[in-house]
Amino acid sequence: MYNSLMEINLLPGEVLEELYGDKKIIQNVNLYRFTSDSVLLSKFVRGKKGDVVADFCAGSGIVGLHFLCLNTHIKNVTLFEMQPSLSDMSARTIAFDGFENATAICTRVQDIGAQYNGAFSLVLCNPPYERGGFDNITYEKAICRKEITITLAEILTVAARTLKFGGRIAIINRADRLAELIYGLKSRSLEPKRIQFVSGTAGGKPYLVMVEATKGGKEGVEILPAAVN
Repeated sequence: MYNSLMEINLLPGEVLEELYGDKKIIQNVNLYRFTSDSVLLSKFVRGKKGDVVADFCAGSGIVGLHFLCLNTHIKNVTLFEMQPSLSDMSARTIAFDGFENATAICTRVQDIGAQYNGAFSLVLCNPPYERGGFDNITYEKAICRKEITITLAEILTVAARTLKFGGRIAIINRADRLAELIYGLKSRSLEPKRIQFVSGTAGGKPYLVMVEATKGGKEGVEILPAAVN
């Protein structure tokens, strides 16, 4: 573990931001930076003792590492991110904060190997959930926001493959894609169990939705009060 802020090499554009308590996370002002929906997702689902957790489309690691801070009783968390620059920031954050039960792996979610089949009891995912082109943003930022390199269907297929029976997925997406999300989950034997909408103001129209689903679970879903973000 690094002993002081002076012992970590920050690359051009990188800053240390608050993660949780005395923990810090490396962000780059020139690349995609995490938003509040990542923190919402990490708080949405509770970890169980001994959980083996995967964070798909991990970016710089905010969802998985914040979840780890909130759930110190889990076994470990593995951060899967395809962009080397973001995955490297995750790895250096893990080293800086001394997370002994966290690992960063640079790979496309679609390329997660067969050795992980049935390996996880929980998958977290804050995916790119917009459609469309680049909209005058860089490629590196665009693929974090938009379904350019991966689709929702591909994410759910890999989640179903890598979750053990009874394992859970917690995912966030646009509220207007709820029907697509529910269909995608159920068609892969991932049964929705908890749903929470997210609004910008109290009583406002939801713009995001978070869903927790269980592999092989029975039908029956709990609708939670809307969160305000």
